[in-house]
Amino acid sequence: MKLTPFALVFVLLSGSLAAETNRSTLTHQDLWLMKRVGAPLPSPDGRWAVFSVTQPAYDAKEQSADLWIVPLDGSAPARQLTQSKSTESGAAWSPDGTKIAFSAKREGDEVAQIYVLPLAGGEAERVTSLTLGARQPKWSPDGRQILFVSDAFPNCSDEAANKKAATERKDRKYNVHSFESFPIRFWDRWLDDKQAHLFVQEARAGAGARDLFAGTKLSALPGFGVPNTDEGQVITAEWAPDGTNIVFTAQVNRDEAARAPVFSQLFETSATGGEPRKLTGDSYSYAQLQFSPDGKTLLCTAVEERSDQVYGLSRLTRFPWPFDATQRTVLSAALDRSVNRFAVPGDGSRVWLTAEESGREKLWSVPLAGGDVREENVTDHGCLTGLAAGGRVLVGEWESVANPPEIVTLGTNGAALKPLTTFNTEKAAGLDLAPVEHFSFTSRRGKAIHSMLVRPPHWDATKKYPLFVVIHGGAANMWRDAWVLRWNYHLLAAPGYAVLLTDYTGSTGYGEAFSRDIRFDPLRGPAEELNEAADEALKRFPFLDPLRQAAGGASYGGHLANWLAATTTRYKCIISHAGEADLRMQWGTSDSIFGREVNSGGPIWGDKAVWSEQSAVMLAGNHDQGTGFVTPILLTVGEQDFRVPMNNAIMFFTLQQRLNVPSRLLVFPDENHWILKGENHKYWFGEVHSWLAKYLK
Repeated sequence: MKLTPFALVFVLLSGSLAAETNRSTLTHQDLWLMKRVGAPLPSPDGRWAVFSVTQPAYDAKEQSADLWIVPLDGSAPARQLTQSKSTESGAAWSPDGTKIAFSAKREGDEVAQIYVLPLAGGEAERVTSLTLGARQPKWSPDGRQILFVSDAFPNCSDEAANKKAATERKDRKYNVHSFESFPIRFWDRWLDDKQAHLFVQEARAGAGARDLFAGTKLSALPGFGVPNTDEGQVITAEWAPDGTNIVFTAQVNRDEAARAPVFSQLFETSATGGEPRKLTGDSYSYAQLQFSPDGKTLLCTAVEERSDQVYGLSRLTRFPWPFDATQRTVLSAALDRSVNRFAVPGDGSRVWLTAEESGREKLWSVPLAGGDVREENVTDHGCLTGLAAGGRVLVGEWESVANPPEIVTLGTNGAALKPLTTFNTEKAAGLDLAPVEHFSFTSRRGKAIHSMLVRPPHWDATKKYPLFVVIHGGAANMWRDAWVLRWNYHLLAAPGYAVLLTDYTGSTGYGEAFSRDIRFDPLRGPAEELNEAADEALKRFPFLDPLRQAAGGASYGGHLANWLAATTTRYKCIISHAGEADLRMQWGTSDSIFGREVNSGGPIWGDKAVWSEQSAVMLAGNHDQGTGFVTPILLTVGEQDFRVPMNNAIMFFTLQQRLNVPSRLLVFPDENHWILKGENHKYWFGEVHSWLAKYLK
C-alpha cells in the first residue's frame, strides 16, 4: 500500500498501521540518521512557522543543521531557508514577519553571533561582533532593536574591556580554576567568572551593543547569576509592550546554592540602561515570560522553592501590566500537574498549555481571566511538545513511541492535530514499531503505579520473551509515549526483548504529592515498585519469561540499577549508566548538592540514617547473605559527567571486583552525562545488547 506523505501521517496518528507485519526491525543506523525536527516558531501573523532540521551523521563533521519554513495553512511543503554547516539557534521573527534573527557560528566567527535573514531573499547578515559572542535574540516591538544575551568579564563595562580581558587570559602562562563560592561546575564544564548579561543594539551591522547590566549594583552582588543549562547560561527576558523597558529573571542568592534554595526573581530595566528594578521578592522561581496580545498581562511559570521539599509544580501565573506584585494569580492552581509550555493565540481570551500525565504530554486550556482548566482531547496517544502561538494559530510538535517528532497545527476549538511536515514519516512507517501498552496496579504501599510495555519486533504469541525493566532518570521525570534517542525503547527491544517502563514514586505526571513522596526514601521504595511492576507485567502478559529478567537505567535510573544490584537476585544481569554508588560521595562531588540534602532529611554529618542505609555500596554484606551483589553488571559513564561524577562508577566497579561479581566498566572520555556522539552511542548500544544476550540467552 503506497500512501502520500500526508496520508501516512494521518494514518500513523490514528494508529491504523499497527496491524501490518511486514516491516523491518529498527537498527541503530535507522535511529541515528533520522532527521531531527526542532520546535516550531510561528510568525506574528500566524501564516508561517520556522524550525530547525538536523541531518545527523556518525562523523560530526558531516552533520548539518538548518532553518526551514512551512506555511501554517498546509498549502505547501516545508522549504529550507539556510544551508550551512553551522547550527542556528534561538530563531526570532521580526514584528512585521519579514526577517528572522538567529545565533550561529559561521565561517570566520570565533564564537556565535547574531545574524538577520530577510525572507524576501538574500544572505543572512551578521549584526553583532562581540568578543564573547551573542545568543537568544529578541526583536523590539518596533523592529528597530534586538535584545540578546552575551557574556562579560568582571569589571568590564564595554566591548574594549572584554576584548582586552579575553586577550590577557588567552596569553597567560598558567591555567587554573579558582573559586570562593558554590557552584563550581555544571553538567560537563567548570564554571568561570564570566557573567551572562543582557545587551541591546540596533538591528543592523556595525551598530554598537549596549550592556544593560554594566556598572549596575545588581550584577555586582556576590549572589548575582542566571540559571545554568546544559547549553550555557540562559536569561529569560522579554520586551515590555511599549518597547521602553525589558522584563527579565535573575538570581541574587546563587552564592547560597550549597545551603539554601536559589530563587530566580523578576526584574525590570530600561532599554537604555540604568539600575534594574526588582519586581518580586518571594519564594518562587519564575520563567517563560510572555505578554498577552493586548499587553495588559504578564504571564509566566512559577515554581515554589522550598527548603523542605525536593520538587514543586511549575504553575501558570499571571500579573497585571503595569506590574503589581500584589495581584499575582495562579491560573493553573486547579491542575495538579507541572506546566511545560503555554501559548496565547487569537484574542488572548484563553491560555493553552501542555503538561505531563501518565506517560503522555497533553493539552489543556484556561481562561486568561481565570477559571476552570479544561483538557483538550486533540489526540489519544503520544506527546504534544513545543507549544507556541502565532496570530490565531497554535503550533507544536507531535510524537509517539512509533512516530518521530513532526510539526503540527491544532485548532483552538478542540480540533484534531493537522500535520505539516513528514521528514521521517515514511521511514518510520516501514519499521516494526509497536505502540506502548499502558497498565496500572496498586503497590503494596497502596499507590497507583503506572507502567508501559513495549513488545519486541515481530512479536509471536506462541513464544516466550525476556523482560527488560528499564528505569528512567530524574527522579522528577516520566516515561513518555514519545520518540527517544538515548534509550530508544524499540532499539532496546530489537534483539527480542519486551521493555517495561515504570513510573516509580518520585516521577512527574501524577501530581505534586507523588513526586515529593520520594523524600526520605530515595531508593528502597521506588526499587520495590519496580520489582512489583515486573511481577504485575508477568501476570498480565503470558508471553513474558519469568526466568529471564534484566534491569537497567541511567542517571537516577542508574542509581536504582545499582540499588537493585545490591538488594535483589531476581535479575539475570543489570546495566547501570551514570549511577551513584554512595549518597554521601554523590552529595560532595555533584554539581548540585542542597536538594540531595533535603531528600535525605539533613546534612551528611547528622543522624539521618538514609545516607548509609540507602547507599548501595554500604550493603556489600548482602553478598555474603546471597541477597545482593551477585548479579553481573555493566557499568558505563562519561568522563566529563559532573552531574554524576565518574568516581561513582569506578567505586561501584571496584566493589564488584572486590566481591568477585562479573562486571564490566566502560568509560567514555569525550562524553558527559549522556552518550551523544554517534559512534560512541552505536558502540554503547552494541555493548548493552551483548551484555543482555550473554545472560538472557
